[in-house]
Amino acid sequence: MALLEVRGLHAQYGWTKVLHGVDFAVEEGGITTILGANGAGKTTTLRAVCGMVRTAGEIRFDGRSIAGRPTEDLVRAGIGHVPEGRGTFVNLTVEENLRLGAYGRGRRDGVADDFDTVYGYFPVLAARKRQLAGTLSGGEQQMLAVARALMLRPRLLLLDEPSLGLAPLVVREIFRIVRTINRERRVSVLLVEQNATIALALADHAFLMETGRMVRSGPAAELKQDEAIRRAYLGY
Repeated sequence: MALLEVRGLHAQYGWTKVLHGVDFAVEEGGITTILGANGAGKTTTLRAVCGMVRTAGEIRFDGRSIAGRPTEDLVRAGIGHVPEGRGTFVNLTVEENLRLGAYGRGRRDGVADDFDTVYGYFPVLAARKRQLAGTLSGGEQQMLAVARALMLRPRLLLLDEPSLGLAPLVVREIFRIVRTINRERRVSVLLVEQNATIALALADHAFLMETGRMVRSGPAAELKQDEAIRRAYLGY
């Protein structure tokens, strides 16, 4: 069953159209990735789901239309967004960043338990909880951004280029934690990523986007073997 369904999605900034009738879905409890080059429209797709850009078309979450809903309503509905560039509040501590993540959800009970949960996934954040976010390394800031989204108790986690600018070892650790979150907490994931190798290894289903259109889709394992994708995105 699809948790997120998108049909005929168009999006634009001012007069500039970026998405041209995009269709895709994220299964309940699944991990879906959208691959594509810079400028393909991947980030805009996530922003469109979150109500951050002008859109037309159908967006359904848990069977209900969310097209045109304010971003804060979508957060309360259980959609967590980790934007490209992490978006941490650099002048606040790690713990203050995490507490802000909990403010968006409908109920505030259980926050202490959620701190324990995210610190269990990200022990380095527990060791640095009194430290200003701006003094963390890039990898630690990315972990903080994911952890802050988890404080929302999301049903759907949107990840925008989480590997960007990070060392391979850090990237593997972050993706390992995302997989664990997906399996243990049944959080569905929509991942936008240029690193096709690691994205296809993580995801169940994949879509390939070019110039604002989905041009190919299928099980991630099948797309990984597709000759055109292997040449263009996997370095074969």
